[in-house]
Amino acid sequence: MKVDKTKPADEIFMHRCLELAINGLGHVAPNPMVGAVIVHNGKVIGEGYHKQYGQAHAEVHAINSVKTPSLLKESTLYVNLEPCVHMGKTPPCADLILEKKIPSVIIGTPDPNPLVEGKGIERLRKNGLYVKTGILERECRSLNKRFFTFHALKRPYLILKWAQTKDGFIDVIRNPGEPIGINWISSPLSRNLVHKWRSEEQGIMAGTNTVIMDNPRLDIRHWKGPNPLRIILDRTLRIPGNFNVMDNTQETLIFNAKKTDRQGVTEYIKIDFSDKDLSPVFEQLYIRNIVSVLVEGGKELHEYLIKNNLWDEARVFVGNKLFGNGIKAPEIDGLPAFQDSVLSDKFSIYKNPENIYFS
Repeated sequence: MKVDKTKPADEIFMHRCLELAINGLGHVAPNPMVGAVIVHNGKVIGEGYHKQYGQAHAEVHAINSVKTPSLLKESTLYVNLEPCVHMGKTPPCADLILEKKIPSVIIGTPDPNPLVEGKGIERLRKNGLYVKTGILERECRSLNKRFFTFHALKRPYLILKWAQTKDGFIDVIRNPGEPIGINWISSPLSRNLVHKWRSEEQGIMAGTNTVIMDNPRLDIRHWKGPNPLRIILDRTLRIPGNFNVMDNTQETLIFNAKKTDRQGVTEYIKIDFSDKDLSPVFEQLYIRNIVSVLVEGGKELHEYLIKNNLWDEARVFVGNKLFGNGIKAPEIDGLPAFQDSVLSDKFSIYKNPENIYFS
């Protein structure tokens, strides 16, 4: 990679860090996505990204990729997030940078994690390194919007997702005794896209009525990657034991008002539902380091989150169907950020304007 003379070199190399970092989406949480680039005399001699939670960080991969290690003493390290300074699953990256005597470090944004939060920058500077921060900072924060939101608001980054008909319904009216199953609105290709989205988030949430009416699996069988943590809100434990979300095939949390228990990988967590306050749910998810959740229904859950400003992003499909009557889709007042189509379906992504971590 050579420098494009029409742009500042720092921005070019930081942009490359972001290109590398995004490869970690769906694999590194609850860690952030990080890419690193090592430059010597204007040319890239090493690069890497954080590939898997619990494994080496981006800086380690970048340093190890340099074919002539002696050049590190004359090079600049670019990284989109402040190097860590604490012992976690792996040793501190700041210590490795010092050990390799890299003289200059260019950082996109400080790390909001209280275990770091400027300490990495401070350690590097105290040891005589040239450290520059704030390069493409807005873009760097946007890339890790899940991570920044999690630490700023002490809750997961919440993505609402639903499909609605052209006339604005998310389902028909279900009568007692009717067959259980999903009234599909979107196309099979759109559903593949949703499974990709599921693979990118740590958790997937649904309420009692949605599970009872549709009997969903809430997995990623149409995509490759890790299944998300299933998060079910079932106050009175009405979901039958033979339903898909109860099959013990993936980790599942069932928030309820009756018991705390564990059955295989299914865990029951008792909370107080009396005042319809879901803050205990998000407190538990924060404690468990769940940085992002895809919320797939139903209407009551979506409307609660919208009303209480507990959402960061909404992804809404509009299928090529008409129901004429049924359950009205939620209404959301957000910033339209992206629109596209999958076959006959259209989908839009809305952003909560109060979330400051978007570009």
